[in-house]
Amino acid sequence: MSLRIGIDLGGTKIEGVVMDAASQILARRRLATPQTDYPATVRAIVELVAALEAEVGARALPVGMGTPGAISARTGRMKNCNSTCLNGQPLLEDVQAQLGARVRIANDADCLALSESHDGAAHGARSVFAVIIGTGVGGGVVINGQLLTGPNAIAGEWGHNPLPWPRLDWDEVPGPLGWDGRHGAIEDWCSGPALAADYARRFGAQISAREIAARAEQGEAAAQDALARWQDRLARALATVINMLDPEVIVLGGGLSQITRVYRSVPQLWRAWVFSDEVQTRLLRAQHGDASGVRGAAWLWPAQSKAPG
Repeated sequence: MSLRIGIDLGGTKIEGVVMDAASQILARRRLATPQTDYPATVRAIVELVAALEAEVGARALPVGMGTPGAISARTGRMKNCNSTCLNGQPLLEDVQAQLGARVRIANDADCLALSESHDGAAHGARSVFAVIIGTGVGGGVVINGQLLTGPNAIAGEWGHNPLPWPRLDWDEVPGPLGWDGRHGAIEDWCSGPALAADYARRFGAQISAREIAARAEQGEAAAQDALARWQDRLARALATVINMLDPEVIVLGGGLSQITRVYRSVPQLWRAWVFSDEVQTRLLRAQHGDASGVRGAAWLWPAQSKAPG
């Protein structure tokens, strides 16, 4: 039985699983991320791998790890992480120093794309764009079952493009200032904190994106207004992806993917912006939910793979 480990390194938690060749999860563990403490994060990853191997009675299993950023081809160090303590750090090198060459790393949205294209909502689709909409906004691309990385390791990073077709009547210019020092990026309009900030600007109350969605379902006019603007922005942003990539399926993961109305309203809204007389692209919720990232990390190793050495 071919086993491999998937690790999902998040801003608040690190999750790990052992997955078999039939994509069944044999073990699962979670622990809190040592926020702002890079050395402690590396130790936590190594200890989590050891605990998972002990639980299934195996040693030296292949390890795939999803991270909130990417490895720079120039420096070999992490870049573009909204968990900023990782930026500039040799994460792969440091983990491999403890575990050996059996470790692979990819962006967490890439892992979502792998998971959902292999055995999830987009199974059988030739082209998949997967989106994480949560604390940030990330994306990953899978073509014919293969992850598209690109020479700069940024394929799918749509969230750091400017929000398209900005509306002056909604004060979308210049837009909010993002963590990367730029104004008006898709991430700063379409993430969970962005939805909460939009509500606060308009109505003066500080509540979470989850609470906004709940209040909208209960009929609160302010929440429905905020959610309608957020869906319009998401539709415009995804329309540019369709115009450029023309994927068969767009899969949504992350906290805001749980808002059911998105799957009805956004495909209707994006018709106005997609350069086609009809839009066949399907918008689907991630089948594996919160587990998609960690499952996709395990998929960085093929089902019949063995760790090097």
